Amino acid sequence: MYCLEAVVAARPTLDALAGGNPHARVVPLAAGLSLLPMTDELFDSVAVAGAPQADGFWKLPPGFDRALAACSTTGPVAYLEAEYFGGAGEQHAQVWDGGRVVLGPSLMEEPVPSGASPISLALRRLGVDRGEHVDEFDAVDLGRYRRTGRWLDPSE
Repeated sequence: MYCLEAVVAARPTLDALAGGNPHARVVPLAAGLSLLPMTDELFDSVAVAGAPQADGFWKLPPGFDRALAACSTTGPVAYLEAEYFGGAGEQHAQVWDGGRVVLGPSLMEEPVPSGASPISLALRRLGVDRGEHVDEFDAVDLGRYRRTGRWLDPSE
């Protein structure tokens, strides 16, 4: 099984988004990007009571899209979700830049050609060049861990 729920952006953007939240930990990726895993604790600490759940996402906290839009004024930011089991699964992605949505929400439930998945398209909007890698997902090494929590504790 593979499961990812995270915000991806340049480190300074994610540091500003984390803003001292004790449940927010930023992890470096390749290609000059970083990842903020959306753990249960972070979800609970940033969810806005009474705000609607974002369409198409299962772990984007209600109201957190406003924080993502606000922090995107300093650079593009993506929210990514993926879940696979036995080769079947789905991906979701949305990108904000300059305070507005510039991609998505994108959903993929069926296999698509390499480089055309929602996550690869989102990473491309963040400036990732796949180079010699299979796709942008591989270029930033998002396959390093199989579960979101492992980004914070590789022994989990």
